[in-house]
Amino acid sequence: MISRSYSNLLGLASGENQTSFTRMSVNRRIPRIMTVSGIMSDIDDDSLESVCSDPSSSSIQRDRIIVVANQLPIKVHRKTDHSKGWMFSWDEDSLLLQLKDGLGGDDIEFFYVGCLKEDIHPSEQDEVSQILLETFKCVPTFVPPDLFSKYYHGFCKQYLWPLFHYMLPLSPDLGGRFNRSLWQAYVSVNKIFADRIMEVINPEDDFVWVHDYHLMVLPTFLRKRFNKVKLGFFLHSPFPSSEIYKTLPIREELLRALLNSDLIGFHTFDYARHFLSCCSRMLGVSYESKRGYIGLEYYGRTVSIKILPVGIHMGQLQSVLSLPETEAKISELIKQFSAQGRTMLLGVDDMDIFKGISLKLLAMEQMLSQHPEKQGKVVLVQIANPARGKGKDVKEVQDETYATVKRINETFGEPGYDPVILIDRPLKFYERVAYYVVAECCLVTAVRDGMNLIPYEYIISRQGNEKLDEVLGLEPSIPKKSMLVVSEFIGCSPSLSGAIRVNPWNIDAVAEAMECAHVMAEQEKQLRHEKHYKYVSTHDVAYWARSFLQDLERSCKDHMRRRCWGIGFGLSFRVVALDLNFRKLAMEHIVSAYKRTTIRTILLDYDGTLMPQNSIDKKPSSKTLETLDILCRDKNNMVFIVSARTRAELAEWFSSCEKLGIAAEHGYFLRTKRDEEWETCVPAAECSWKQIAEPVMKHYTDATDGSVIEVKETAMVWCYEDADPDFGSCQAKELLDHLETVLANEPVTVKSGQNIVEVKPQGVSKGIVAKRLLHSMQEKGMSSDFVLCIGDDRSDEDMFEVIMSSVATPSMAPSAEVFACTVGRKPSKAKYYLDDTVEIFRVVQGLASVVQQMLPL
Repeated sequence: MISRSYSNLLGLASGENQTSFTRMSVNRRIPRIMTVSGIMSDIDDDSLESVCSDPSSSSIQRDRIIVVANQLPIKVHRKTDHSKGWMFSWDEDSLLLQLKDGLGGDDIEFFYVGCLKEDIHPSEQDEVSQILLETFKCVPTFVPPDLFSKYYHGFCKQYLWPLFHYMLPLSPDLGGRFNRSLWQAYVSVNKIFADRIMEVINPEDDFVWVHDYHLMVLPTFLRKRFNKVKLGFFLHSPFPSSEIYKTLPIREELLRALLNSDLIGFHTFDYARHFLSCCSRMLGVSYESKRGYIGLEYYGRTVSIKILPVGIHMGQLQSVLSLPETEAKISELIKQFSAQGRTMLLGVDDMDIFKGISLKLLAMEQMLSQHPEKQGKVVLVQIANPARGKGKDVKEVQDETYATVKRINETFGEPGYDPVILIDRPLKFYERVAYYVVAECCLVTAVRDGMNLIPYEYIISRQGNEKLDEVLGLEPSIPKKSMLVVSEFIGCSPSLSGAIRVNPWNIDAVAEAMECAHVMAEQEKQLRHEKHYKYVSTHDVAYWARSFLQDLERSCKDHMRRRCWGIGFGLSFRVVALDLNFRKLAMEHIVSAYKRTTIRTILLDYDGTLMPQNSIDKKPSSKTLETLDILCRDKNNMVFIVSARTRAELAEWFSSCEKLGIAAEHGYFLRTKRDEEWETCVPAAECSWKQIAEPVMKHYTDATDGSVIEVKETAMVWCYEDADPDFGSCQAKELLDHLETVLANEPVTVKSGQNIVEVKPQGVSKGIVAKRLLHSMQEKGMSSDFVLCIGDDRSDEDMFEVIMSSVATPSMAPSAEVFACTVGRKPSKAKYYLDDTVEIFRVVQGLASVVQQMLPL
């Protein structure tokens, strides 16, 4: 069923209702998206064409950003006067609201799309939508409670979130097993979000920024609606290694959905590396680094990768530090701890299985046991925020935490002293900041966490301000100090080089780190704090938001210069983006041109063009041989197979085609007919370099399982197609560098290709075959007026370049029909494409049929 907003857009495409396509005024009423509690299929049931934009009508001005996340940055309360209605206010702690401050300026408009934290009755949804749009520029996404429960508490929290934190559901008790109905709920909710975005988006100008794992398939729905939507995605959780991720039954669907973004952001290089490895291993999509930017080529689109940890809102935190209630709370804590000669160690964590609260408590117990002198002098204050999910695992964490705290206090406590103080009630932000200010050391021992901004907040709080210096009894001239003990497995760890990094599973090491932090010299604490403060204060949320959106703008700058269209069904949908002049080779077009012309040159690659790459038997079929033989019967046709294979192999396979020309080993060897002698396109090569290259290649073959060496007459190829993709690629780079070094003084070139590293004589390429053939026909007074060249890989691009540059030169007839055609829709120097070897053979057969019609019986 088509949503109202989308049907309006379809009407716009046909020229109707033109006025409604302008940017929505904040006074416009947004219709509520009607939802039902049923589950939608994971395949989009809309039989809608993707909406493609006209490049000529686009504006390049960036004027609006639509921020999309699971929850809106809005606090919701029922009115207290017993009347119907709701009260709304900004949630100042929300990252979505904080990133807005980083961009500033009145020329940028922000819209937010997401769910509210309270369930709104359907009868109130229209009114709530209107209020939120007009007052906050927020578009609420209303999801039926049962559907939301399956989506959020089911798929997100019980399956996706544990797995992204490296917890496999090896048993029903360890996370949730994959449930198809929960996955369908996840897809359904993502589609509801897409429908809501359709209500406010101006696809030509707006940037859409999607946040976190709750909405990982949303990019597919948006890209399907608008092929050129400017779309960024940031993952705030870890991305697991390929060994963990590949256990997902819907692993390819999620990867393809994310690749429908223009820019994908991660907190750390590790998370990005795992994502890139998954794309390589499961989709065969490799990445390249150019001028400092990492990008994946995906059907002609470059999907950029951004690696940048999020920061904190400096202004908000500094304003909280200046509040009177913060000062009062700090004074209270000083009396409770510092005034009694006790040092506070602080932990602030959610009460969930990955935050490592129990490991921290065990380390505290170990330290007190090993250092009895610390008893009565050191207190661990553990602030345990309520868990965001729910389930058996949360209850187990709570029970273990309470039991451990009780045991430690009973063992090491004394009247008036509890070594561990557990605060399990929600604290106001100013209260938490007060604890930061007083704590001598902050402990974060999560076993896996996406980012965790607690250490950043602690550092800024410890820097304080002049009024707090007075409260703390500090001289303003004295440098501030702080100490951090952080887990190696959290996203902020790489950026905190002055912290004591620990493996949270090693209780002894954590206990030792706590002791070290307590006794460390004051000067060193000051130096570590200074280093951290400099980084955190300059890499705040403003810096993060600006940097991400600058990269998103850069990633989208070529949108209007490309021709885009969608292919694939359901969550396999993706967009092909190609040059505006690149189009499919139509059978009727080439047949018509063939009939109009008289002198024809036909150049055909073999592997991947006439023969599928994944075919086991690489020999040409009898049908292929027969078709080529028919093409060669016309004396005005010069037909050539141009291949990287050896001349012996090609001569044997095509021995039945008497008049077929063959260019072997990328054109080094060439003959125009079966009974003619082989010629060389370049001076005869001296191959003594093989004695140098072969031992090097053999060394890498022995070290890389699945790799092989192919020795040709004039070339050598190291192939790693059957090796581990990551290891093979790594070894290929090393081999390339090694060979270039040892062969630097030899007359050869070393090149990398699709799963190969090749060494061949200098000057040899398929391009010289095309140039030589066109030149020889010109010398005979038979300049070609029809040229067809078909190939599938990088080596064939040399042929395309020569042929396209020969147009309007003496090498061809003045009005020559030229068809440079690649295999598959991808960036190429060719102007035409065919989808696969089946279509190529169909075209060749079509031309052969014309030959049979034109030749006398």
